[in-house]
Amino acid sequence: MPADAPREVALIVNPSAGGGRAARALPAVEARLRALGVAMEVDATRDLGHAAELATAAARAGRVAVTLGGDGLIGCVAGALREVPGAVLGVLPGGRGNDFARVAGIPLDAEAACDVIAHGAPRLLDMGEAGDTAYIGIASLGFDSEANRIANEAPARLGQLVYVYGALRALAGWKPAEFVLEVDGMRVPFSGWGVAMANNKAYGGGMFVAPDAELDDGQLDVIRLERTSKARFLTHVLPKAFKGDHVHEPSVHSLRGSVVRVEADRPFVVYADGDPIGPLPMTFRALPGAVRVLLP
Repeated sequence: MPADAPREVALIVNPSAGGGRAARALPAVEARLRALGVAMEVDATRDLGHAAELATAAARAGRVAVTLGGDGLIGCVAGALREVPGAVLGVLPGGRGNDFARVAGIPLDAEAACDVIAHGAPRLLDMGEAGDTAYIGIASLGFDSEANRIANEAPARLGQLVYVYGALRALAGWKPAEFVLEVDGMRVPFSGWGVAMANNKAYGGGMFVAPDAELDDGQLDVIRLERTSKARFLTHVLPKAFKGDHVHEPSVHSLRGSVVRVEADRPFVVYADGDPIGPLPMTFRALPGAVRVLLP
């Protein structure tokens, strides 16, 4: 495409994202993209598998695959685009958390973010891989498994507070588990709450669980929360996570690595980008420079 040609995009929309936020934003988004001279086609997704098919077809046709939805849609589409040489991803926030956009510097208002689709430059970013599933943000398990399950079933009106709601609901029945963490061959057994493998800094609508993580450093930040009281978790760990200050708590420890394996003494489902991936044991990998994304 000539340098001065209008950017051509395939807008992939999850109408139910954010309790209908994406669907409500769509008319203004379409109008703004047209005003910016962006040529587009619009498709609504039936599910994540359908979104991956749409993204792959768009990239092979030379169009930018643009998501309007939540972080789960972004991760799914980014994973599909890994397989298409030269593919580019654009992101318009339309979910409840929008943590990828928050950290990447993309405006959290979808209409305002259209300027990035029109004028942004593609930049290589990393992804993570949980088992065979690529993700753009954070994979986590343990206490997070139950908190995410509850959050995914929560009323849409909770918005960004959905993970806090899930965590508070999960807290009552939580009991510490025994984990075995292996990071680049280093074995770390511990008792506690769980572990997160972070490509991005934030999840859960602005909780900076891995404040030192970078989207282009080629590694995963591995954050583990060892045994501490429920009271300490509620009054210190959870509220401090919104600024990333929880990492200074005695029970919070971080490592950095490329290959991570996690086992536990009872079943846990791994969640990545807010969606269930599969059960433990599981191996996680950093995928350096996996996807090109339009950024400001």
